[in-house]
Amino acid sequence: MKFQAPKGVSEYVPPRSRAFEWTRDTLLRSIKHSGYQLVELPVFEDTELFTRGVGASTDVVSKEMYTFEDRGGRSITLRPEGTVGALRAVIEHGLDRGVLPAKVFYVGQFFRAERPQAGRYRQFYSVGIEAVGVDDPALDAEVISIAYAGFRALGLKQFHLDITSLGDGQSRAAHKVDLVAFIKTLDLDEATIVRAQLNPLRLFDDKREEVRAMMATAPILLDYLSESSRAHFLAVQSHLKALEIPFSINPRMVRGLDYYTGTTFEFVHDLLGAQSGIGGGGGYAGLMEEIGGQSLPGIGFGLGIDRALLAAEAENVVPTAEFASDLYLIPLGAAAKSTALIISESLRDSNISCEIAFGDRSLKGAMKAADKSRARYVIVLGESELASGEFELKHMASGSTSSVTLTSLVQTLQQALSVI
Repeated sequence: MKFQAPKGVSEYVPPRSRAFEWTRDTLLRSIKHSGYQLVELPVFEDTELFTRGVGASTDVVSKEMYTFEDRGGRSITLRPEGTVGALRAVIEHGLDRGVLPAKVFYVGQFFRAERPQAGRYRQFYSVGIEAVGVDDPALDAEVISIAYAGFRALGLKQFHLDITSLGDGQSRAAHKVDLVAFIKTLDLDEATIVRAQLNPLRLFDDKREEVRAMMATAPILLDYLSESSRAHFLAVQSHLKALEIPFSINPRMVRGLDYYTGTTFEFVHDLLGAQSGIGGGGGYAGLMEEIGGQSLPGIGFGLGIDRALLAAEAENVVPTAEFASDLYLIPLGAAAKSTALIISESLRDSNISCEIAFGDRSLKGAMKAADKSRARYVIVLGESELASGEFELKHMASGSTSSVTLTSLVQTLQQALSVI
């Protein structure tokens, strides 16, 4: 029987895994430079955490969660998104009782039972941040700018930012009255009616063309913003303009999760077709209380590593340099293998990558392996080299050689590699 990865899993192996690693690490750079600290979270949580936090009306909860019963009879769900789990950790470990905003980031796999297609996977990878405890338009703008900086650091140019405001409780209550009245005039199926009863905003997120057409004239939440919500949203726009971050206001954007309030945003890439969203987020006043914490606001985002990589490939900005070790050691004989192990350990301690030719290959075969591995330098360790303590350091690209001793090897390679 031949085993394969489960359908819909985004799996990365060499050489493409290097592009995935580059994408992930590049997106993390702007996050770390902004003072966010890592929270390493479980990939499964109590199911109720997501049903309460994400929202029962969402497709994520109603259709897409991987939920199972563990051996103790508890309902467990593989995490479909990062915010709720991160906030649970913030509450559980008292990070919300220290210096605010509490700023954390996370990275890893997430799971949704979706129909697999390009850019839409059942296991996918994201990086995300959460800033908890401060309600400040400038913080909203900074959160957006961190994501923007990450995409720009990848070299992406063909993407745009959509923003809106989902208001506060006063704004949403006023809007809900007119929206519910409007929805009652529509000819909807029973399942959609039930969904609208749970959260009428969900109909703005419906992907069916017939529902989109019916909602085209629905009342827009931006028209119902309270004075404070409107002032907050205008301030966010002012900060983004000061940062020279271009944006468009999308009044129909609600995103796919129920907890969003206030500033909400999405980055969309123009070359990715139907699955064009590469990241987004927003505020979530009320979510902390909903999952058992104190009444604190927060804002964050999730950036899709898979889709960001697809976008970078579409724009042809992924670095093309192939994996290459700094040095490839070829030991000839048992004694030489021990010396090779000692040398490699010393080099790695000095941040020089090193591989060893294992398996008692012939010199010719080992040199071919060194060439295929694209090693920058090669040393052959034979009896004469061991006896004299001197080795020939071969530069593979030029074929030139130089004599080095064991004591001078680290310094010689450091100097040579600094000019490559």
